[in-house]
Order: sequence, then structure tokens, then C-alpha cells
Amino acid sequence: MHDVVVVGAGPAGSRYARQAASRGLDVVVFEQGEIGKPLACSGHVSTDIWDFTEDARDELFQNEISGARFHTGGPGSQDHPFYKDEVISNVIDRVGLDKHLAGLARDAGADVHEGHSVVGVTEDRDGVTVEVRGDDGVETHRAKMVAGCDGPKSRVRRELDLPEPDELLHGVLGFSDEVDHGAFVDVHLTVPRFFAWRIPRGEAGVEYGLAVPPGDDARGRFEEFVDGYGVETDRRCSGLIPIGPPKRVTGRRSFLVGDAAAQTKPFTGGGIRYGMTAADHAAREIDPGDPATLGEYERAWRDDLRQEIRLGHAVRAGYSAPEPIQKAGMKAFEGEIGVHMDRPTTLFSREQLAALFSRS
Repeated sequence: MHDVVVVGAGPAGSRYARQAASRGLDVVVFEQGEIGKPLACSGHVSTDIWDFTEDARDELFQNEISGARFHTGGPGSQDHPFYKDEVISNVIDRVGLDKHLAGLARDAGADVHEGHSVVGVTEDRDGVTVEVRGDDGVETHRAKMVAGCDGPKSRVRRELDLPEPDELLHGVLGFSDEVDHGAFVDVHLTVPRFFAWRIPRGEAGVEYGLAVPPGDDARGRFEEFVDGYGVETDRRCSGLIPIGPPKRVTGRRSFLVGDAAAQTKPFTGGGIRYGMTAADHAAREIDPGDPATLGEYERAWRDDLRQEIRLGHAVRAGYSAPEPIQKAGMKAFEGEIGVHMDRPTTLFSREQLAALFSRS
């Protein structure tokens, strides 16, 4: 009988496993393939990422970003720069991040298995039963609780009939071999209800991507986008981006963390920091022997992230404003900013107000 079976060894799953194991819990983690692969997420993150790692900057770092150029049109269109005089974010080796975090979980005492697919999850009064297919066939594991950290199409969520995210966008990524140490990302508000992007990754090349609502032609729009830049991309990948957490991310003896719980930024789709923040709350609040503590987790992570997610929805609504309004708004606010890329609430910070008044 384990304390917790963790399904998924992405950032949220590995972070939870590390923190829970550090507290003396018996934690086993199952990842269906090789950790970090296939890549389905951008490596553009806030500098807060280094608070969740140990001595990993030299290993994972690719480029420094200090601003973004926003466009209402495609490549070559007029841009509106927003920037700081300091580093805002970093571009990192995204596959390497997953491997590093899983290594920290192992070091803390978690038993981490790759190549193991969860094929069944059931809850009962005393715990959970998790069926896992590995090289030796199907194994059955018992635990007091199960943590679903298995992404937008969570098997745990589906098996236990937990509520779905509000929305699943379809994202596409591609990479070119261009060496680009530029300090600006490019954001194009040219796709319905979201955006396309270009991220310089230093010696690692350039990342191009976009996300669209269900039913739209993501691949066709991506081809048009990179053609506008006149580049060829390889190592393409795609995946779903969950937006809007459901009203409940816990069951009788289960809880969801990260993309499985749609703990993401509505205005970018990124979920690395939000997911690991929620993982920390889960490790602190949940006692696997006491299902009543699941409610403490629900309250803690929502109290921490609720306002950021709500304001994130408001920011995203601006992507669908008529183009003249978009242009007028960007022209009014372009220039130096005081906003943190993971925290929309900093739109009302002293630093942001000072930046606005300095342009008056």
C-alpha cells in the first residue's frame, strides 16, 4: 500500500512527488513514455523557474528575454514593443527540465518509472487501485490516494469521472535552425481567440508556434505563419492546451494537478509555474490517510491562483477585440512595463503604474 500513486512525470507530477517524498510519504510515479518526450510545450518561462530547480541553470538555459513585440498582423507588420530594462524571462531546454525535475523527485525518495501506462483507476472507501501496463504486463498497485498529473487528456480524470476543463485549445510547435540571441519574442494576434509566436532560443534555434480553438485548422494556419517568416521548421509537435479549471479537481481519494486540472495561464496557455505552485499546495495540504484534507488543497491552490486566472481571462479577451481597438490600446501602453509574465495582477502594481506615468 503506497501513500500516493502519481500518474505523470511532467513538471507538476515530479514537483509533487519530490515534495511529498520529502515529507516522508511512500510515493510511486508512472510516466507512460520517456520523461520529457514527446515535446508538446514551449520552453519560454519566467525567471521564477529557478526557484523550483537546483543548480540547473547552466544545464537548461538557452536565452534571456527582456520584452515582446506585439503585432496585429503577420510577419513584417508593424510591431508594438513592451519591455523591461532587465531580464523578464528565460528560454530553456524543455525536455531537459522534465528530466531534471524527475531526477529531483528520485533524489527525494520517490520511485519513478518510465514506460508505464496507467490503464485503469478505481476509488473505494479505503484507497485507490491503479492498473499499470509495463514491459512485464499489467501490474496492480494499491494506494491511499492517486494524483492525476497526466496532462490535458488525463486518464485519471476520465477514469474517475472528474469534471473537464472549460476549453481545450490545439497548439502546434515547430523549430528552425536559425541562431538567434535576440531579447524579444514576437506575438501575432492573427489567429482566432489566441495568438501565434516566435521565440529566439539562442544557439538552439527559433521556436514558432500557435494555438487555436477546437475545429480550427491549426496545421494550416501554422504553415501560413511560418511561410510568412520564410523559414523551414522541423521537429514539429502538437498538443492540447487546457484553459479554465473545472469547479472541482478532487474526488473521493484523488486529486488533479497541473494541466490535468487546467491550472494554466488563460492568456498564454503556459502551465509550468502554476502547476508546480499547485503541486506545492497539494504536498502541504493533503494527508493521504485523511480524504477530508482534499478540500484544503482545493481551497489553497484556488486562493493562490484565482485572481491571476480571472485576470488572465480578461487579458485574453483583448486578443479578440477589433483590430483598431487593439492597435490603439497597444500604442497607448507600449514601451517600458512593470508586469510579471506569470502574474496579471501586476498590471496594477506600483512598478507598472510608475512605468506608465514615466511616459506621460
